[in-house]
Amino acid sequence: MEFSLQEFESSIQGLGIHDQHQQQVGRGKIEIKRIENTTNRQVTFCKRRNGLLKKAYELSVLCDAEVALIVFSTRGRLYEYANNSIRSTIDRYKKVCADSSNTRSVSEANTQFYQQEASKLRRDIKSIQNSNRNIVGEGLGSLSFKELKNLEGRLEKAISKIRSKKNELLFAEIELMQKRESELQHANMYLRAKISENERAEQQMNMMPGGGSHEYQTMASQHYQDARNFLPVNFLEPNHHYSRQDQTALQLV
Repeated sequence: MEFSLQEFESSIQGLGIHDQHQQQVGRGKIEIKRIENTTNRQVTFCKRRNGLLKKAYELSVLCDAEVALIVFSTRGRLYEYANNSIRSTIDRYKKVCADSSNTRSVSEANTQFYQQEASKLRRDIKSIQNSNRNIVGEGLGSLSFKELKNLEGRLEKAISKIRSKKNELLFAEIELMQKRESELQHANMYLRAKISENERAEQQMNMMPGGGSHEYQTMASQHYQDARNFLPVNFLEPNHHYSRQDQTALQLV
Protein backbone atom coordinates (compact mmCIF):
# COMPACT_ATOMS: atom_id res chain seq x y z
CA MET A 1 0.00 0.00 0.00
CA GLU A 2 1.10 3.58 -0.59
CA PHE A 3 2.28 5.84 2.21
CA SER A 4 -0.31 8.64 2.72
CA LEU A 5 0.85 12.25 2.48
CA GLN A 6 -0.71 13.19 5.85
CA GLU A 7 1.02 10.36 7.63
CA PHE A 8 4.24 11.27 5.81
CA GLU A 9 4.03 14.95 6.92
CA SER A 10 3.25 14.01 10.51
CA SER A 11 6.16 11.61 10.58
CA ILE A 12 8.44 14.35 9.25
CA GLN A 13 7.23 16.79 11.95
CA GLY A 14 7.73 14.16 14.61
CA LEU A 15 11.18 13.46 13.27
CA GLY A 16 11.98 17.16 13.38
CA ILE A 17 10.93 17.41 17.05
CA HIS A 18 12.95 14.33 17.87
CA ASP A 19 15.98 15.74 16.02
CA GLN A 20 15.69 18.98 18.01
CA HIS A 21 15.52 16.97 21.22
CA GLN A 22 18.60 15.01 20.17
CA GLN A 23 20.46 18.22 19.37
CA GLN A 24 19.62 19.56 22.80
CA VAL A 25 20.47 16.39 24.72
CA GLY A 26 23.33 15.23 22.47
CA ARG A 27 24.21 11.64 21.65
CA GLY A 28 27.35 9.86 20.50
CA LYS A 29 27.79 7.84 17.33
CA ILE A 30 26.11 4.44 17.60
CA GLU A 31 27.45 1.16 16.26
CA ILE A 32 25.69 -0.13 13.14
CA LYS A 33 24.51 -3.62 14.07
CA ARG A 34 21.25 -5.44 14.74
CA ILE A 35 19.38 -4.11 17.77
CA GLU A 36 18.51 -7.00 20.04
CA ASN A 37 15.88 -5.20 22.11
CA THR A 38 12.53 -5.48 20.31
CA THR A 39 11.14 -2.18 21.55
CA ASN A 40 14.27 -0.23 20.69
CA ARG A 41 14.44 -1.93 17.30
CA GLN A 42 10.85 -0.93 16.52
CA VAL A 43 11.44 2.66 17.57
CA THR A 44 14.60 2.89 15.50
CA PHE A 45 12.80 1.38 12.52
CA CYS A 46 10.10 4.04 12.65
CA LYS A 47 12.61 6.86 12.94
CA ARG A 48 14.90 5.61 10.18
CA ARG A 49 11.96 4.79 7.93
CA ASN A 50 10.60 8.29 8.22
CA GLY A 51 14.02 9.76 7.53
CA LEU A 52 14.44 7.53 4.47
CA LEU A 53 11.02 8.53 3.14
CA LYS A 54 11.86 12.18 3.69
CA LYS A 55 15.12 11.87 1.76
CA ALA A 56 13.32 10.08 -1.09
CA TYR A 57 10.74 12.83 -1.29
CA GLU A 58 13.37 15.58 -1.25
CA LEU A 59 15.39 13.81 -3.95
CA SER A 60 12.39 13.49 -6.25
CA VAL A 61 11.38 17.16 -5.81
CA LEU A 62 14.79 18.85 -5.83
CA CYS A 63 16.36 16.81 -8.64
CA ASP A 64 13.22 15.90 -10.64
CA ALA A 65 14.22 12.24 -10.36
CA GLU A 66 11.97 9.23 -10.59
CA VAL A 67 12.14 7.61 -7.16
CA ALA A 68 10.46 4.47 -5.89
CA LEU A 69 11.01 3.24 -2.32
CA ILE A 70 9.74 -0.07 -0.89
CA VAL A 71 10.24 -1.06 2.75
CA PHE A 72 8.97 -4.16 4.60
CA SER A 73 8.99 -4.24 8.36
CA THR A 74 9.88 -7.31 10.40
CA ARG A 75 6.17 -7.96 10.75
CA GLY A 76 5.72 -7.90 6.97
CA ARG A 77 4.03 -4.51 6.79
CA LEU A 78 4.65 -2.61 3.54
CA TYR A 79 5.77 1.03 3.35
CA GLU A 80 6.36 2.58 -0.03
CA TYR A 81 6.83 5.93 -1.71
CA ALA A 82 6.89 6.82 -5.42
CA ASN A 83 6.62 10.16 -7.12
CA ASN A 84 5.30 8.41 -10.26
CA SER A 85 4.12 4.84 -9.75
CA ILE A 86 5.76 1.85 -8.14
CA ARG A 87 4.69 -0.48 -10.96
CA SER A 88 5.85 1.82 -13.79
CA THR A 89 9.18 2.40 -12.05
CA ILE A 90 9.68 -1.35 -11.62
CA ASP A 91 8.81 -1.93 -15.30
CA ARG A 92 11.29 0.74 -16.30
CA TYR A 93 13.93 -0.89 -14.10
CA LYS A 94 13.34 -4.30 -15.67
CA LYS A 95 13.59 -2.83 -19.18
CA VAL A 96 16.87 -1.10 -18.40
CA CYS A 97 18.29 -4.29 -16.90
CA ALA A 98 17.17 -6.31 -19.94
CA ASP A 99 18.72 -3.80 -22.36
CA SER A 100 21.98 -3.86 -20.42
CA SER A 101 21.96 -7.65 -20.42
CA ASN A 102 21.30 -7.78 -24.18
CA THR A 103 24.08 -5.31 -24.88
CA ARG A 104 26.48 -7.35 -22.81
CA SER A 105 25.36 -10.55 -24.55
CA VAL A 106 25.90 -9.03 -28.01
CA SER A 107 29.34 -7.79 -27.00
CA GLU A 108 30.28 -11.20 -25.68
CA ALA A 109 28.99 -12.87 -28.86
CA ASN A 110 31.00 -10.48 -31.05
CA THR A 111 34.12 -11.11 -29.00
CA GLN A 112 33.69 -14.86 -29.29
CA PHE A 113 33.09 -14.60 -33.07
CA TYR A 114 36.21 -12.53 -33.68
CA GLN A 115 38.27 -14.87 -31.54
CA GLN A 116 37.12 -17.81 -33.64
CA GLU A 117 37.85 -15.92 -36.87
CA ALA A 118 41.33 -15.01 -35.62
CA SER A 119 42.03 -18.67 -34.76
CA LYS A 120 40.83 -19.76 -38.20
CA LEU A 121 43.03 -17.20 -39.94
CA ARG A 122 46.05 -18.29 -37.90
CA ARG A 123 45.46 -21.90 -38.97
CA ASP A 124 45.11 -20.86 -42.63
CA ILE A 125 48.32 -18.82 -42.48
CA LYS A 126 50.21 -21.71 -40.92
CA SER A 127 48.89 -24.10 -43.58
CA ILE A 128 49.93 -21.74 -46.41
CA GLN A 129 53.39 -21.29 -44.90
CA ASN A 130 53.85 -25.08 -44.65
CA SER A 131 52.67 -25.46 -48.27
CA ASN A 132 55.18 -22.85 -49.47
CA ARG A 133 57.97 -24.59 -47.56
CA ASN A 134 57.00 -27.92 -49.14
CA ILE A 135 57.05 -26.39 -52.63
CA VAL A 136 60.70 -25.31 -52.20
CA GLY A 137 61.60 -28.74 -50.83
CA GLU A 138 61.58 -28.01 -47.10
CA GLY A 139 59.71 -29.81 -44.31
CA LEU A 140 59.04 -32.94 -46.39
CA GLY A 141 59.81 -35.36 -43.55
CA SER A 142 56.34 -35.07 -42.01
CA LEU A 143 54.49 -35.75 -45.31
CA SER A 144 53.03 -39.13 -46.18
CA PHE A 145 53.45 -40.88 -49.53
CA LYS A 146 50.05 -39.68 -50.72
CA GLU A 147 50.83 -36.08 -49.76
CA LEU A 148 54.19 -36.27 -51.55
CA LYS A 149 52.44 -37.64 -54.64
CA ASN A 150 49.95 -34.77 -54.60
CA LEU A 151 52.78 -32.27 -54.15
CA GLU A 152 54.62 -33.78 -57.11
CA GLY A 153 51.53 -33.47 -59.29
CA ARG A 154 51.05 -29.84 -58.30
CA LEU A 155 54.66 -29.03 -59.12
CA GLU A 156 54.45 -30.73 -62.52
CA LYS A 157 51.32 -28.75 -63.41
CA ALA A 158 52.97 -25.52 -62.30
CA ILE A 159 56.13 -26.26 -64.33
CA SER A 160 54.01 -27.09 -67.39
CA LYS A 161 52.19 -23.75 -67.15
CA ILE A 162 55.47 -21.88 -66.68
CA ARG A 163 57.05 -23.52 -69.74
CA SER A 164 53.95 -22.84 -71.82
CA LYS A 165 54.03 -19.16 -70.91
CA LYS A 166 57.77 -18.97 -71.57
CA ASN A 167 57.39 -20.55 -75.03
CA GLU A 168 54.53 -18.18 -75.81
CA LEU A 169 56.73 -15.19 -75.02
CA LEU A 170 59.63 -16.62 -77.02
CA PHE A 171 57.48 -17.24 -80.10
CA ALA A 172 56.11 -13.70 -79.91
CA GLU A 173 59.68 -12.37 -79.68
CA ILE A 174 60.80 -14.49 -82.65
CA GLU A 175 57.87 -13.27 -84.72
CA LEU A 176 58.72 -9.67 -83.91
CA MET A 177 62.38 -10.21 -84.79
CA GLN A 178 61.44 -11.86 -88.10
CA LYS A 179 59.23 -8.91 -88.95
CA ARG A 180 62.08 -6.51 -88.21
CA GLU A 181 64.46 -8.63 -90.28
CA SER A 182 62.09 -8.53 -93.25
CA GLU A 183 61.77 -4.75 -93.00
CA LEU A 184 65.55 -4.39 -92.82
CA GLN A 185 65.99 -6.58 -95.87
CA HIS A 186 63.55 -4.46 -97.86
CA ALA A 187 65.31 -1.29 -96.74
CA ASN A 188 68.68 -2.84 -97.68
CA MET A 189 67.45 -3.77 -101.16
CA TYR A 190 66.13 -0.24 -101.67
CA LEU A 191 69.44 1.28 -100.63
CA ARG A 192 71.38 -1.05 -102.93
CA ALA A 193 69.15 -0.03 -105.83
CA LYS A 194 69.72 3.65 -105.03
CA ILE A 195 73.49 3.10 -104.81
CA SER A 196 73.52 1.35 -108.18
CA GLU A 197 71.45 4.15 -109.68
CA ASN A 198 73.86 6.75 -108.25
CA GLU A 199 76.86 4.86 -109.68
CA ARG A 200 75.28 4.79 -113.15
CA ALA A 201 74.48 8.49 -112.88
CA GLU A 202 78.06 9.18 -111.87
CA GLN A 203 79.40 7.29 -114.85
CA GLN A 204 77.12 9.23 -117.17
CA MET A 205 78.17 12.54 -115.64
CA ASN A 206 81.83 11.65 -115.96
CA MET A 207 81.32 10.98 -119.65
CA MET A 208 79.76 14.45 -120.15
CA PRO A 209 82.20 17.34 -120.72
CA GLY A 210 82.45 19.86 -117.78
CA GLY A 211 79.92 20.94 -115.14
CA GLY A 212 78.90 17.42 -114.39
CA SER A 213 80.29 17.28 -110.89
CA HIS A 214 77.93 19.89 -109.44
CA GLU A 215 74.86 18.29 -111.02
CA TYR A 216 76.04 14.88 -109.83
CA GLN A 217 76.34 16.11 -106.22
CA THR A 218 72.87 17.60 -106.44
CA MET A 219 71.41 14.34 -107.76
CA ALA A 220 73.29 12.24 -105.19
CA SER A 221 72.06 14.47 -102.38
CA GLN A 222 68.50 14.14 -103.68
CA HIS A 223 68.78 10.34 -103.90
CA TYR A 224 70.21 10.17 -100.36
CA GLN A 225 67.40 12.31 -99.03
CA ASP A 226 64.83 10.04 -100.76
CA ALA A 227 66.47 6.99 -99.23
CA ARG A 228 66.46 8.57 -95.79
CA ASN A 229 62.79 9.44 -96.10
CA PHE A 230 62.06 5.85 -97.11
CA LEU A 231 63.65 4.29 -94.01
CA PRO A 232 61.34 3.84 -91.03
CA VAL A 233 62.05 5.91 -87.95
CA ASN A 234 62.79 2.74 -85.97
CA PHE A 235 65.83 2.06 -88.17
CA LEU A 236 67.22 5.58 -87.98
CA GLU A 237 66.88 6.00 -84.19
CA PRO A 238 68.04 3.67 -81.41
CA ASN A 239 65.40 1.25 -80.12
CA HIS A 240 65.06 1.57 -76.37
CA HIS A 241 62.52 -1.24 -76.06
CA TYR A 242 65.06 -4.03 -76.48
CA SER A 243 68.20 -4.67 -74.54
CA ARG A 244 71.46 -6.08 -75.87
CA GLN A 245 70.30 -9.59 -75.00
CA ASP A 246 67.12 -9.13 -77.12
CA GLN A 247 69.26 -8.52 -80.22
CA THR A 248 70.91 -11.94 -80.00
CA ALA A 249 69.57 -15.04 -81.68
CA LEU A 250 66.68 -16.71 -79.84
CA GLN A 251 66.65 -20.43 -79.18
CA LEU A 252 63.88 -22.60 -77.84
CA VAL A 253 64.72 -25.01 -75.02
